[in-house]
Amino acid sequence: MHEDSGSRAGNTDWQALQVANFNTLNLARAGHAFYPNEEGYDEHEYARKVAWLGEQIRRLNADVACFEEVWDTSALHDAALASGLHYPVVIAPGAENGAEGTPRVGLVTRFDLVEVTSLAAFPPGMSLQVPELGEYGHFERPVLHAKLRTHGGTTFDLLVVHLKSKRPKFLLDAAGHALEDRNDPAVVARATLRSLIMRGAEAAALRATVSSILAGTHTPLVLVGDLNDQPHSVTSQIIAATSEVVFDRSARDTALWHAYDVQTGSSLRRDVAYSHVHQGSPEILDQIWVSEEFVAGSRFAVGDVRRVDYFNDHLNEGRDRTRSDHGFVRAVLRLRSQSARRDPAAEPARGF
Repeated sequence: MHEDSGSRAGNTDWQALQVANFNTLNLARAGHAFYPNEEGYDEHEYARKVAWLGEQIRRLNADVACFEEVWDTSALHDAALASGLHYPVVIAPGAENGAEGTPRVGLVTRFDLVEVTSLAAFPPGMSLQVPELGEYGHFERPVLHAKLRTHGGTTFDLLVVHLKSKRPKFLLDAAGHALEDRNDPAVVARATLRSLIMRGAEAAALRATVSSILAGTHTPLVLVGDLNDQPHSVTSQIIAATSEVVFDRSARDTALWHAYDVQTGSSLRRDVAYSHVHQGSPEILDQIWVSEEFVAGSRFAVGDVRRVDYFNDHLNEGRDRTRSDHGFVRAVLRLRSQSARRDPAAEPARGF
C-alpha cells in the first residue's frame, strides 16, 4: 500500500513519502566469500536471496529504501529489479566492485539524487582511544549522506548508518588469529567494552555530523539504519540529543526525534515494534529518526510522521541466510506543499 493522504481526501496540501530500512544479512553476489570463515552463496542461494529481498522491497513499496550489509552494488540492483518496482537510483558506495573487510550501506530511491557522500573518517576532534587497539577515528561501515529531491521539489538530507555491533572486539594478529582466550570471562568483558567504546565513538561522530548538517538551516533530515542499540540507549541518545531540548530550546535546531515516538496516526501498535530478537528478547535496532521539520507542533515543521510500521513476521520462520535476521521498518512521512506552509517568522514564539 502506498499512502497519499492528501490525494485520497482531495487535499493537495500534503505529499506523502515512505522511507524504509532493510538490514539484508550479507547481500553479496554468488561466489563472493564475504567473510573468511563463511562460504559465499552458490547460484541457487543467490537467486533465492535476491527474490526474497525483492519481494520485501515490493511489499514495503518505499520511495526511499535504505540497506545495510551490502557487499555488492550489483546484488542490490538485482534485488531492486526483482521487486518489479521502478527505482532510477541504486547505490552502495564502496561496494561497486565488491566490498572487502566490511559490508557497506546502500540506497534505492524514486527521488532525484542531488548529491551523495560516503563518510568514512570521523569529523575533526572526534577520534577516541580504544584499549589495546589505539586510536579509533573512522566509521567501521562508512555513513552514506545523500541529498534527495522529492517529486514535489522539496530537498531533504538523508543519512544511512550501520553502527558497530555489540559483538566482543577480540584482539587478532595480522593473519586474523586470536590473541586472547575467548573462554575467559574477563577477556570477554574487556572485548565487549572495546565494542561499546567503538560504537560510542561512532555515535558521537555521527552527532557531530548531524549537528554540522542541521545547524542554522531548516532543511529536513532523516536518519535511517541499524544502530545496534535500542532507541533510548546511551549511544542512540548521543546521536539524537533529543533530551537536550528539555534544558535548551535552541538545541531543537540540531536534535533528532525517534519517528516511532512522534507519529501522528491513530494506530500505534507498540506490541509488535521490534526488529531483531537476541537470545529470545525483542529489540528495536533498526530505526528512523527525523529532524524537527517532521515533528508536528514544531514551529519549523514542514510535515510530520504519519505512521511507523515494523515488518518482522519472518523472524519467527527459522534461520536461513537467504533471508534477513532483522525486521524491516517503514515510516510514512508527510510534507506540506510550499503554498500551505506557515511562515515561522510571522508567528509568535511557541512552546516547542
